[in-house]
Amino acid sequence: MIANFFEKVRLMFKDRSIRNRVFFVLGALLAFRVLAAIPIPGIDITALENFFASNQFLGLLNVFSGGGLSGLSIMMLGVGPYITGTIIMQLLTMMSPKLKALYHEEGDAGKKKFMQYSRYLTVPLAVIQAFGFLLLLQQQGIIFPLSGLDLVTNLVVVTAGSVLLMWIGELISEFGIGNGVSLIIFSGIVAGLPTAIQQVLFTFDASQVPTLIAFIIIALITIVGVVIITEAERPIPVTYAKQVRGNKTYGGTSTYLPLRVNQAGVIPIIFALSILLLPQMVVNFLGAVQNGAVHAVVNWFTLFVSNQWYYGIAYFLLVFIFTYFYTAVTFDPDSISENLQKSGAFIPGVRPGNPTSLYIGNVLTRITLVGASFLGLIAVLPTIVQGISGITSLTIGGTALLIAVSVIIDLIKKVDSQLSMREY
Repeated sequence: MIANFFEKVRLMFKDRSIRNRVFFVLGALLAFRVLAAIPIPGIDITALENFFASNQFLGLLNVFSGGGLSGLSIMMLGVGPYITGTIIMQLLTMMSPKLKALYHEEGDAGKKKFMQYSRYLTVPLAVIQAFGFLLLLQQQGIIFPLSGLDLVTNLVVVTAGSVLLMWIGELISEFGIGNGVSLIIFSGIVAGLPTAIQQVLFTFDASQVPTLIAFIIIALITIVGVVIITEAERPIPVTYAKQVRGNKTYGGTSTYLPLRVNQAGVIPIIFALSILLLPQMVVNFLGAVQNGAVHAVVNWFTLFVSNQWYYGIAYFLLVFIFTYFYTAVTFDPDSISENLQKSGAFIPGVRPGNPTSLYIGNVLTRITLVGASFLGLIAVLPTIVQGISGITSLTIGGTALLIAVSVIIDLIKKVDSQLSMREY
């Protein structure tokens, strides 16, 4: 296996086209990391570190910003607004038949136009998120008080950084190898590893060796689980009816329709993070309001968030629900059934049309139960480990592992496909 890996690396760098793609990806990611190291002005570094250390939720958001949020860089929003805009557009396909037809039925041209709308939506979302974060951080004393002009300047800089990063991600997807947005998030995770390892070494105690070994075992089990769930499929057999045209017979072949166990990827986790972030930001704003009822709500929500088990249960349930929801948005059994019927294909033992749609929907519902449960467990894994051990410095980022392993698997597949094209 190792020899095969090095042989693929050799072939990859031997082919000029693939080599150029790899170097383009590395150059783009290097440019992102340089820009992510440029902070916005007026930051209290000590207050920033203390705020992130006491707020695990912002640490999760930092994963999706590619590591730019923890340093309050000009890239602090990362690709978050772009991902949010894409999600909102996909949700709108459930409400607008025109958008649904554009995304599902009009081919590549329709999807390009659909993604263009997502890019337009990214700009106002970036402005809103930047404004919310800047006010929140100013209230926490992390950013020094901003004048009106300073606030507008920071808004423009942070919004431009998010749009620039969206552009870099799309350039990687077009001229590099793999999905640009995923690779940007992945690079942020990898960039944070030295700091995490350094923190573990500085706080290391010989009495923690059994705990450390247990964490390593859990991490390995998590990686294996992510690979299995990411690659797992439920094949539905499909047969094409025989057609006689002149003296030739067409069709009669059998294939299968692959249904992925984790159809939604990490999108449900992003959904859940967004839902949990909004009340926290509202509570932070309401903390300064002099009203008894408002203070009671703020105190209740603060106690709820500080209780790891209540918070973890809410997080798990939101991820579980959104997995089903997002799968229903992106996968349309009626469209699949219609396409099968048009191409003269059918599922053995199932009548074409509505029965086929119901059958596919039932199978998808059952396998999504496994995917939703796994995603929910991955999301709350850091909370479980921290609650059992009481140690925060060695907490395993299940979401980060999920993203990292998924990106590596996708990258390997893309490289294999490029090498296969080279052979042909």
